[in-house]
Amino acid sequence: MTHDLSNRPADRRAGFARWLATKDCTDCWKASRDADTESKEEWLAAKRAAEQEAAQAWAKRFDMPPLEGPEKALDWGERSRHQLMTGAHTTLVVEGTWDESDWAELEEKARAVTRAGWWIDQRDAEGSDLLELLEAAGEDDLGTENPFR
Repeated sequence: MTHDLSNRPADRRAGFARWLATKDCTDCWKASRDADTESKEEWLAAKRAAEQEAAQAWAKRFDMPPLEGPEKALDWGERSRHQLMTGAHTTLVVEGTWDESDWAELEEKARAVTRAGWWIDQRDAEGSDLLELLEAAGEDDLGTENPFR
């Protein structure tokens, strides 16, 4: 692509020309961006599918009940529950001082929370906070302030 540098001050033309030489033309940039977007979307879809498969296998292995809620929230809720529970196990049992009986009590509390939205709401929580969160969910039937999720 050709650029008209005549509107640039003389002392800035050389630097701008060097910078332009390192950049793709608009058409090339758009083609690259669109190809990159497709690869990111494919990568993300594959990652989500692998996470979903792991979450479902984990739920079956540890006898976790199916989640309830809008169809579009169920998979996300399952992934969120799996990630939070496995993170909590690592923090509290593997790296912490909990034994398996302590963990079994937490698992029972987790089984009682079947609303996908609750798990999604907690997705950024620390594993060490899970017991407190589950106890709060037990005190509130919905486990959140938003009853429409």
